[in-house]
Amino acid sequence: MRALLCKIIIAWFGLAGWGQAQSPVVIELFTSQGCASCPAADNLLAQLGLRDDVIPLALHVDYWDYIGWKDTYAQHAFTRRQKAYARVSQRNVIFTPQMIVNGTNAGAGNRPLEMAEMLIAAKFEAPKATLQIARDAETLTVMAEALVELGAAEIHIIRYIPEQIQKITHGENAGLNQKYTHIVTDWVTPGAWDGVGQYRQDFEVTGDAPIVVLLQGERFGAIFAAAQLK
Repeated sequence: MRALLCKIIIAWFGLAGWGQAQSPVVIELFTSQGCASCPAADNLLAQLGLRDDVIPLALHVDYWDYIGWKDTYAQHAFTRRQKAYARVSQRNVIFTPQMIVNGTNAGAGNRPLEMAEMLIAAKFEAPKATLQIARDAETLTVMAEALVELGAAEIHIIRYIPEQIQKITHGENAGLNQKYTHIVTDWVTPGAWDGVGQYRQDFEVTGDAPIVVLLQGERFGAIFAAAQLK
């Protein structure tokens, strides 16, 4: 049944057309290898990642590590990011699996129809900025232009592992061989912008891992635009 719902969300999301030239939809999945409810969300994120108009990011948190299995990808920084989102939206709790769409709308990542509604709503939002990135050797050039009054924004540069299989031997998912995708390994915020006019800046990058750049309102605001180099 859950596999069928995953297919429904992909098909439904695919029917929605762009009203204007739009940035890819950014999905942040807060997940954990120690969470029995998370594999369904991990699988959904993998399927959404097959689309060109979605940028999925799996952020593995560490607050389930105490229940018998330490997540091999977890970083406390991702727990802090999830807590910051909760604080900004005045939520009292954090949980897994949670998906946050474009930095604003949040829902349970293992509820495909709920996620479909948020994704389609995001696709029809009017674009607020354009964002282009290009890489030449170890130089990453980021170019943005405001289409509306944005306010202060931050430049986030993210690296991820496209796919890995993890055998889980203890905890709630003991015995599971789970495929994880879009596993975030590095997240830095090396630039800021006042959100007016145009922006251009070069940053140093190394290694072959895919690159994602987010243009996000400061203090965990909305994601105005995103781009990636796979």
